Amino acid sequence: MKHLKTLLFAAILFVGTTSLATAQSKVAHINTTELVQAMPEMQAAKAEIEKLSQTYDAQYKEMVTELQNKVKQYRAEVDTKTEEENTKRAQEVQGIEQGIRQYQAQAQEDLAKKESALLKPIFEKAKAAIQKVATAKGFNYVLDSTEGGGVLVAAGTDILTDVKKELGF
Repeated sequence: MKHLKTLLFAAILFVGTTSLATAQSKVAHINTTELVQAMPEMQAAKAEIEKLSQTYDAQYKEMVTELQNKVKQYRAEVDTKTEEENTKRAQEVQGIEQGIRQYQAQAQEDLAKKESALLKPIFEKAKAAIQKVATAKGFNYVLDSTEGGGVLVAAGTDILTDVKKELGF
């Protein structure tokens, strides 16, 4: 009876160890930041965002230059104008400054929306490719090995190359 218990214990230990080894082999990792940065769609999205940013920046600089010129003109004419006219001009300058701040805030909001709209399909495509490769290779879990992504050790199978092949690059 004692011999049977020892044999049963050994069998349970063997099954547990085998299950643990099998579970570990079904975990892979991938650096999603590296993957997304390497995708051609990301380069196109970055270029489009940069172009839009430059457009907003040029418009902002133009508005600031216009304001500076107006302030310079008003300062030069301050002695030749009445107090009432100078007050109206000061209010006008404040209104222009407020408009510039509003434009800047709106431009930042628009850029954020555009970036989100452009990046969402890229991340979805990457996720779908990761899922397809993981399923094909029999992985139950794929961890993100991006620095700060929560993985302390990434010594398992890296599927970045396979996912890049799936995406065609």
